[in-house]
Amino acid sequence: MPLDPAIAALLDGVDSVLSMPIRTTDPRVLREAERQLSAAAGAVRPIAVGSVRDATVPGPAWDVPVRIYRPMAEGPAPTVVYFHGGGWIAGDLDSHDLVTRRLCRDVGAVVVAVHYRRAPEHPFPAPYEDCLAVARHVAGHIEEYGARRDRLALAGDSAGANLCAVTAQTFRDEGRPLAAQLLAYPATDFDGEYASRSENGAGYMLTTENIADTQYLYAGDDPAVRSCPQVSPLRAESLAGLAPAVVATAQYDPLRDEGLAYAEALRDAGVEVFARNYEGLIHGFLNLCPLSPGADTAAGELFARLAHLLK
Repeated sequence: MPLDPAIAALLDGVDSVLSMPIRTTDPRVLREAERQLSAAAGAVRPIAVGSVRDATVPGPAWDVPVRIYRPMAEGPAPTVVYFHGGGWIAGDLDSHDLVTRRLCRDVGAVVVAVHYRRAPEHPFPAPYEDCLAVARHVAGHIEEYGARRDRLALAGDSAGANLCAVTAQTFRDEGRPLAAQLLAYPATDFDGEYASRSENGAGYMLTTENIADTQYLYAGDDPAVRSCPQVSPLRAESLAGLAPAVVATAQYDPLRDEGLAYAEALRDAGVEVFARNYEGLIHGFLNLCPLSPGADTAAGELFARLAHLLK
């Protein structure tokens, strides 16, 4: 299927932003570039939810900023802890506000969005430790975050989906129950060889060079670190016993094949999985819903699948 026309038009207009070398560019510049990309996707009126409040949660090195979205309906609700994308370097609570508002509305859940420490100032394991700390805190204080102890989920996109997958594995290992996990175009295997890395390596927002640079800044070049399950969740010794998963990949994403490989490995381990490869779309499509009807439809399906798991 050809590239979504609205996304193609966006890509034509952001060449200067996409051409910056990640490994040698000041991370503050990269973070500002992500804000520019978010603006290029088109300003929209914020999605209405019941309430939005910024707060902090105790973490291993600081008080981790979170943003808590509550649905319109009152009473006990499912809870979703959300980890934003941005290559472990960029992204924040504002860059994904559209995504987390829609998640709250469509799922009818309390959403706790997490702003973890970011590389290169804070490489692995700092982002993972922050995400795990917030997820543990929410699970242990569920009466403050939705009040349905049996309906806690984790979710994330891109680097956030990587953090979601590894946090879900840790929850399983600790015997902490999870009702579901949502992984949107996840990075799952730092040093694997996948055809999509070359097929979609340039021209579709995220490039193969971008992937190499962000993964280096996050986890360095030590093979033992890059292959550990807290960095490459596909390399875990076992995936059995993990929470039911909703996994999204995109046709023109260099991370497509490792996301599909993770979904298949979950199925092989006996995990309930809904996986969809969205044709015509690129990495990061959840942030492009205001621009692309195809991305909007994909987000609707993914959130509906998560809502079904959290009934």
